[in-house]
Amino acid sequence: MTQLESAKKNMITPEMRQVARQESLPAAFILEHIKKGEIVLTRNKKHKIKKICGIGKGLRTKINVNIGTSPVHMDLNEEIKKILIAEKYGADTIMDLSIGQILNKVRQKVLEISSIPVGTVPIYQVGYELSRKKRKLESMRIQDILDVIEQQASQGVDFMTVHCGVTQNTLERMEKEGRLLNVVSRGGSMLVVWMKKNKKENPLYEHYDDILKIARKYDVTLSLGDGFRPGALVDSTDRAQLSELILLGELAQKAFTSGVQAMIEGPGHIPLNEIIANIRIQKSICHNAPFYVLGPIVTDIAPGYDHITSAIGGALAAYSGADFLCYVTPAEHLKLPSVEDVKEGTIASRIAAHAADIAKGVPGALECDREMARARKELNWEKQIKLSLDPEKSRQYRSLSEAYKNDFCSMCGEFCAIKQLNEVI
Repeated sequence: MTQLESAKKNMITPEMRQVARQESLPAAFILEHIKKGEIVLTRNKKHKIKKICGIGKGLRTKINVNIGTSPVHMDLNEEIKKILIAEKYGADTIMDLSIGQILNKVRQKVLEISSIPVGTVPIYQVGYELSRKKRKLESMRIQDILDVIEQQASQGVDFMTVHCGVTQNTLERMEKEGRLLNVVSRGGSMLVVWMKKNKKENPLYEHYDDILKIARKYDVTLSLGDGFRPGALVDSTDRAQLSELILLGELAQKAFTSGVQAMIEGPGHIPLNEIIANIRIQKSICHNAPFYVLGPIVTDIAPGYDHITSAIGGALAAYSGADFLCYVTPAEHLKLPSVEDVKEGTIASRIAAHAADIAKGVPGALECDREMARARKELNWEKQIKLSLDPEKSRQYRSLSEAYKNDFCSMCGEFCAIKQLNEVI
C-alpha cells in the first residue's frame, strides 16, 4: 500500500509520524493533506533513508539539489563530494541527473550514501542506453522507457521526473505562438525530437497508465515535468506553458485516483511580477498539488550569479505558495557545477526557502533568527558563527577582521551601535 492509499484509509504510517515530528505538526495534519493530494512523502518502499521528506501544504519549504555527470566530465568521487556538501548545507532531496558512461554507477552510489530522498529523470538513462547501442533517439520505444523506470524504481529511487505533458497539442501551441527559446528542458527536448521524427504522440503520455502501475508498486512519487517551461523571460507564461500545466493538473488527478503521489514542476525563467500569478494558477488548476519550481530565475543577464537570480525568484515563489525549490548554482547556463558551486547554490536556495517560511509563519521558522538577534545583542561572536548557515565562512570573515580580538567588528569599531547602547541601557 502506498502512503496515499494508507491516508485514504485514515491509516497514519510511521513515515507520516516521522514527517510530523520533523515539522512540529500533528500526524493527523500530515495524513489529512496527503489524503487530499496536497502533501507528498518522497520515499520509495525499497529505499532506506534517515530523513523522509514531506513536501506540500503547511510544511517547511523544501529545496532540491541537482548533481550528476555530463558526457564530457565524469568523476564519481566529485559527485560524492557534491552529495555530502549538499546535505551539510541543508538540502532536503538530491536529484541525480547524470548522463554519460558512468551514470548507472553514480545513481547506485547516490542511493547508497544519501541520507535524504533521491530523484532522477529516467529518460536521461534511456537516451544514454540508446547511444551506447548505436541507436538514434527516434528509435526509442515505450518499452525502453518503462524498463528504465522499473529498473530505477526497483533500486530505490524515491521520485522521478516524467515529461508526460509534452504532447503534440502543446507543441503545436508553442509553434503557433512563437518562442525565442523553444524547449530548454533536456527531457522535454528529447521527447519533442522523438515526436517530430516519428510524427507520433509522446509515448510517456500515451502509456501513462503503465507508468502509474510501476510508481504504485514501489510508492515512487511522480514529479510531472514541465517540458515547456520558459527558458527566457520573453517566453514566460505563454500558451505552451499554460497548456502543459492544465494537462499536468489532469495527470496529477489521475495519479491521485490510482493511489500514486504526484507533484507538479514549474518554471523556469519568469519576471518577478508574474511569479505570484503563476503560483496561483498552478494551485487552482492542479487542486493544490505540491508545486516544484526551478528558481524561478528572474532575469536572463546574470550568468555566474544565477544562484542569486533564482534565490530572489524562489523566495517570492515560496511565499506565494510554491512548496519545493530546485536550487540553481552560479554555474547555471555556463558549465557543470563544481563542489563549490553546489555549496553556493544550496545555501542561496536555503536562504530563499527560509525567508519565505518566516513570511508564511511556518512553525519554528523565526526561532533561529531570534537566537541570532540575541547573540548579536550580546556581541557573542562565537554563537553568531554557530547559528549561521555557513559557519566556516562566518569564522573566516571574522578572523580577517582587524578587530577580531575585540567585542566589536572592524566596520564600526568603538562606534558599534550595539556596544554603545549595551553600555548605557
